[in-house]
Amino acid sequence: MSAASNNLATNRRAFHRYLVLEKLECGIELRGTEVKSAKAREFSFSDAYAVVRDTRLMLVGLHITPYKFGNQFNHEPTRDRPLLAKREEIKKLRKQVAERGLTLIPLRFYLSRGLVKVELGVCRGKQIVDKRQDIRRREEERALDRAIRNARR
Repeated sequence: MSAASNNLATNRRAFHRYLVLEKLECGIELRGTEVKSAKAREFSFSDAYAVVRDTRLMLVGLHITPYKFGNQFNHEPTRDRPLLAKREEIKKLRKQVAERGLTLIPLRFYLSRGLVKVELGVCRGKQIVDKRQDIRRREEERALDRAIRNARR
């Protein structure tokens, strides 16, 4: 299996709205039918975020569609799901979020050795000026690529 096929979903909107300062790999605690739905890519995490409650890291706002063949064993689609991380990492994240006003955003869901993992980003919200600079930089890169392509012909 290639790395691209292990990727279940990427939160492209997060990279537009936030400046990612740090990334962290976490496991996610899922119930039986949630795993099947997640592997089938039937989930939405555009409005999801993580919070530290007591000593646990929780993912809030993740919607996993109920599994088609799950009957009475199906799960609640929008429950808060615990994330699995080391105690020291959770303490560090709690400090960062409290002091600097940062947010924990899920950037990507992927499979690692058959397990569903979440790449969590420690993010700061972008200002309108930052978004404009990103757009300008992308347009300049496209123009440069276009000029190089046309020069080769």
